[in-house]
Amino acid sequence: MMTAGRLMMKADENVRAYLAHIGRKGGLKSRRELSSNDARNMVRLREARRAYRRYHARCFWYMKEDLAITLRDIPMIAKGLRQHGGWEGMRLAEKLCR
Repeated sequence: MMTAGRLMMKADENVRAYLAHIGRKGGLKSRRELSSNDARNMVRLREARRAYRRYHARCFWYMKEDLAITLRDIPMIAKGLRQHGGWEGMRLAEKLCR
């Protein structure tokens, strides 16, 4: 007869095996290749979103706080940073426009 502790250990082993199996599947499916241009655009978009949140009160007060930033919005974000973001905003705008 199995004790409660042994039953739990057996259940833990089954759960670990299942998670390892689905983790392996997910790892295989999620492999993809990005072009260098796509990767750069992803970084620019992430930085633009971060700058928008950080500088919203100073530079983008007239825009919705939860605006969904896209690649088309990056020039507008850079312009706002240049105009109202001070020295730090100028540096960020330069990084966004590379």
